[in-house]
Amino acid sequence: MLGASLNKAFYYFKSRWQSSWNYSLWALLIFPLSPFLGAVTISFVSLITLVRQYRKISRRPLNWGFALLSVLLIMTAGVAHNKTEAFLGLFNLLPFFLVFAAHSTLIQTFAQLRQMAWILVISSMPVVIIGLGQLFLGWNLKFQFLWIVLAGTIRPGGNPPGRIASLFMHANTFAAYLAIVFILGLGLWLEQWRLGISKNSVPSRQLRVPFLFLTVAVITNFITLIFTSSRNGWAIAIFACLAYAFYQGWRILVGGVAAIVSSTLLAAFAPSPVAEFFRQYVPAFFWARLNDDMYPDRPVALMRKTQWEFAWSLAQEHPLTGWGLRSFSALYKAQMHIRLGHPHNLFLMLSAETGLPSAFLFYGLLGWILITGVQLLRKSKCINRQDRLILFSYLLAFVAWVLFNTVDVTLFELRLNALSWLILAAICGVVHRYNQQDRLEAHLN
Repeated sequence: MLGASLNKAFYYFKSRWQSSWNYSLWALLIFPLSPFLGAVTISFVSLITLVRQYRKISRRPLNWGFALLSVLLIMTAGVAHNKTEAFLGLFNLLPFFLVFAAHSTLIQTFAQLRQMAWILVISSMPVVIIGLGQLFLGWNLKFQFLWIVLAGTIRPGGNPPGRIASLFMHANTFAAYLAIVFILGLGLWLEQWRLGISKNSVPSRQLRVPFLFLTVAVITNFITLIFTSSRNGWAIAIFACLAYAFYQGWRILVGGVAAIVSSTLLAAFAPSPVAEFFRQYVPAFFWARLNDDMYPDRPVALMRKTQWEFAWSLAQEHPLTGWGLRSFSALYKAQMHIRLGHPHNLFLMLSAETGLPSAFLFYGLLGWILITGVQLLRKSKCINRQDRLILFSYLLAFVAWVLFNTVDVTLFELRLNALSWLILAAICGVVHRYNQQDRLEAHLN
């Protein structure tokens, strides 16, 4: 009787656990079109998971690190020059630490990593279509349904003009989103390609349909990424292609990509005779964007170097507590007489606004996630080749996020912020599970 009751309870909680993950997948599916519904659903799933798995979550050292970081951030907000703005800035960080802690417990298998990657690729297609219509068909639409449940603005010609932004606030944030989706989609495409060539006969429809969809999705995302005119997005996409080529051992592809990149860089930055030669073959759309010839006479205050130097000077003035979250914009306007939302570098921004101790703790926690993920990829005996590829894709997406945030800040875009923390949580959840499995096997042997 007792055994039957325990079994019934076990299957009940197992079904509830699975349904929580399904809700998170549903949230990711609608997130690009409805940030409000996506955020509410992910918050709900996170709270339920935190309540159910509190003991397990509280035992993990990485979560202790984020708890300590939360305390430091609250302390720095308490001594900030503008306390109201600083405490409001906490909402871009503290809730996502909870999302990370909950979902790193909820996500534990490579199957979940694949599900999440597929959902992200599928949900990107409507946004990409809207973006292409915005740029090439002049779509102009502002829609709102049930207040903010489903709302958005499509500006004809993009934002800034001539650059695809789709439903995102700026072309650069859209490029960051596309770069992550492109990387995960390319990983899934390689996985399907491997499955196809492993068959001796012609692949069945069950393999052909996903492969064809991924082919279209990856190409479309890449083309759309080009039309965002984001140099950061271009660099990350090329970096991702090279990383996958190295991983697969495709030396010819590595050489081809390196030749294309070198030609473009020479057309943009080489001395005049050399540059003129390569400009005959490289479209001006690329080299003129790289060297800023496309946007001449840019004010010094809008240059990243100026912003970075100012942010670092702020960090040096208040190295322990910083100036307070969301303080950079007001301080920069007072000095440069121009409004700028952030210094286009997340790590310098946090150093200036939260102080060096908080910033370096944040960098250390990110480094820990990356190092443990790479260690699992290289050393674990529990992972087959197919699963290694999907883990490699997530690690590559994580690196891409870090690289993008060295020249921009994605913290203020709700969808990007949530997506980045879910990717970190996915890596940590799988790493934790398989490290436990390795320790158990070592103990038994």
